[in-house]
Amino acid sequence: MAQAQAQARGQAQDQASAPSQPAPVASQGPAARASQWLRRARHANGQERHTLTLIAKCTLVASISWVIAHVVMRAQMPAFAPFSAVLIMQITAYKSVLQALRYVVAVTVGVSLQGFFGAVAGPNLVSFVLVALVAVTIGRWGRLGEQGPQVATAAFFAFSTYAAAASQSQGLKELGQIVLLVLIGCGVGVVVNVLVLPPMRYRSAEHGIHALGRSLSDLASDICAALREGEWDKERTEHWRRRAKQLGPMAAQAQASVRTAWESTFYHPRRLLRRHRGSTSFTAYQQLADALERVTHQMASMTRSFDQWHEAGENRDHREFMERYGDFLACFADIAGIFGRLDEDRLTGQLRELRAADEEARGARDRLADAAENGSSLPLSDPSRPFGILLAEAVRLLDEVEHTCQVMEQAVGTPAPRAEAAKCPA
Repeated sequence: MAQAQAQARGQAQDQASAPSQPAPVASQGPAARASQWLRRARHANGQERHTLTLIAKCTLVASISWVIAHVVMRAQMPAFAPFSAVLIMQITAYKSVLQALRYVVAVTVGVSLQGFFGAVAGPNLVSFVLVALVAVTIGRWGRLGEQGPQVATAAFFAFSTYAAAASQSQGLKELGQIVLLVLIGCGVGVVVNVLVLPPMRYRSAEHGIHALGRSLSDLASDICAALREGEWDKERTEHWRRRAKQLGPMAAQAQASVRTAWESTFYHPRRLLRRHRGSTSFTAYQQLADALERVTHQMASMTRSFDQWHEAGENRDHREFMERYGDFLACFADIAGIFGRLDEDRLTGQLRELRAADEEARGARDRLADAAENGSSLPLSDPSRPFGILLAEAVRLLDEVEHTCQVMEQAVGTPAPRAEAAKCPA
């Protein structure tokens, strides 16, 4: 009996120590990447889904505006309505309203300038010069913001319309129709943006962190799968480097979402719901966004190191280092995935998950450092090789994770208990 138990224990130890099957490396062709992009848009509320949502809403507002202008009104220039509707579609409902107001003012001023100078001097070169001079000058007014250039654009379109009219009264009538079409397009755009899948929802900062966290997790997962299988040629590492470069603008968007989080509460129908009136504000998003922005710089440095060196099969120590680095990145992908589903209402439980994932990542980092420093031939001090840089980036990544844990503990109010470390996904 004792012998059987010993054999069973030995088999269990052998199974535990046996190397796990590496995750399959994602295909890197254009069609495969497009499929992966669509898969992420379908399964995750990240940047890809936000892009598809905006495309769908722009298509919807353009179609509705066109039907109203062309079918119902039978306007001479119906394109002004869908153009205006698409132009004012913004990240938040508040910004849509703000930009719509500015755009309507800019177009109204531009059209009015043509109406005035056209009535005084007629549609000739002198009136065009005067319209252009005044419109460009007014367009520099800071209150109009990014819609300032629309003053001159509207004035030029209005001049063309006025000059082609059969009479002065007909020209003025068509100028008034331009303003009406712009009002219709802006109205449709604002209504749809507020009522149909309102962007950024109640906690825009949270969604900005989600998008960046998921993108970091996706990139780390793809890299770790390739490192485990030793499949990281030049084409693949260049793709990683491009994806890491795209994280910079996403980090800027996350920062912007923190700064504009309050905008999502204005003109948002869900704000009227009782369950949102007493919501506790999570004030640590700015520090989290700062930490993740620093992580994007470290990921860029990491992918640059991979892209500049492709001698993965040079010797056994090199292969083993990259395999262990893949194990570390699998743990980091798990950590970034937690940021990708951060929920203000479940911070305590997610903090325990983050602490457990952090401990597992530190264990993977320690095993990586031990393999690199004890009895290996790795040139850690050689700046032309990536090993020393990659070890430093692993340390920095975990430093940022520790910082975010402290930020979340402060937000929760009490330190979360240390959870038993969970195994990283193989």
